[in-house]
Amino acid sequence: MDGRSGTEEVAYAKINLALHVRAREPDGYHRIETLFAFAEDGDILRVGPGDGLRLRIHGPFAGALGEDEDNLVLRAARALAEACGAREGAALLLEKRLPVAAGIGGGSADAAAALRALNRFWEIGLGKGELAEIGRSLGADVPACVLSRTAVGTGRGDRLEPTEPPGLKGMPILLVNPAAALSTARVFESWTGGGGGALPDDWRDGRNDLEGPAMALAPPIGDLLDALRRQDGASAVRMSGSGATCFALFETDSERDHAAAAIKTANPGWWQLPSRIR
Repeated sequence: MDGRSGTEEVAYAKINLALHVRAREPDGYHRIETLFAFAEDGDILRVGPGDGLRLRIHGPFAGALGEDEDNLVLRAARALAEACGAREGAALLLEKRLPVAAGIGGGSADAAAALRALNRFWEIGLGKGELAEIGRSLGADVPACVLSRTAVGTGRGDRLEPTEPPGLKGMPILLVNPAAALSTARVFESWTGGGGGALPDDWRDGRNDLEGPAMALAPPIGDLLDALRRQDGASAVRMSGSGATCFALFETDSERDHAAAAIKTANPGWWQLPSRIR
């Protein structure tokens, strides 16, 4: 669906391949260095003609979100309209496929998809850099999600430098969440320092400094990481963002799919998404 009659955007699942927390700033925010990547799959946002701005949500995780004015999709739509003087309305339909509060940028990705979709639907013509700047006020991950490509993020994660690590694009990935939602703010508050060190040149030598604090709040994360490490062909097994979603990379789709089947058999209540790095 595209054009003036309607527009569709994928809100790609965000993955932090490595995440180093460098310091807690005086304002309470944290200075980080991270390598963002994105799966080929995610939520789906559809935009069509409408009076005013209206949002409906359906899909497996629709119940975890409200359709009120505080929803990030509507906040993004209002921010774009205000920045560009748009006067048209739009009807937005969000198919919520990704779990909420899961470390894979669900709300930020949805906001970014709204910016991209409405930019086309309203024929505004902004570039992704301009959309990312509008998204900065909505959340630290929104600029990265607007780009939805591999990038190094510094500052709060909102200063971006696109990069192309060799062999990463198209690599099979398995995302798994142990049915646990985690507050990003609470996980960061639980970070006590330590770790230290900048993001290495080879991201595989990095880490996620939030794994320890997240596991203290949601112990099943440790079981999930162990389960992923036991899978044949699994590499770079880590937690994404503030959790509780974890991932493993594979050389082939068949290795990834075999791991997905094994984990589903052993833990049928865990959510999972087999995909590839876009």
